[in-house]
Amino acid sequence: MLVKLSSSALKETRWYEYAIRFVLGGCATVLAGAIGSQFGVSVGGLFLALPAIFCASATLIESHERHAKEKAGLSGRRRGQKAAALDAAGAALGSIGLAAFAAIFHATVGASIAFAFIAALGVWASVSVSAWWVRRKLRVTRRSHRPARSPSAKRSRFVKP
Repeated sequence: MLVKLSSSALKETRWYEYAIRFVLGGCATVLAGAIGSQFGVSVGGLFLALPAIFCASATLIESHERHAKEKAGLSGRRRGQKAAALDAAGAALGSIGLAAFAAIFHATVGASIAFAFIAALGVWASVSVSAWWVRRKLRVTRRSHRPARSPSAKRSRFVKP
């Protein structure tokens, strides 16, 4: 499986959902700026990592998936939760890349800001995709090493044979 971009989600998203993300992201940035003004830029920089957009995105993803299942006449509650959980896993892997970005930028910014940004961006992409790939491989390996289930194992544990 390749990592690729898909524009189909852009067509499904309504204008007000973009507005919610924009407003929450803007509020997080303003809050980080205010904290930076009061306590210094290093403290303010910590707050730039607030997951304001993630919270809105997870809620919107859950809502989209739930509504899609309900249109088909099924309960979409569990599907929505799983989709939001998958998005959270991706955000966690992306944050590993973000930490690598910060470390590389900090180490190279003395030489050149442009070089530091380009190097850190490359490291962020590499680390994030590598973390996704490792997670995917570990999931596949874990699934393939599970013992085979016997036909009786399919029965409920509450029903006596």
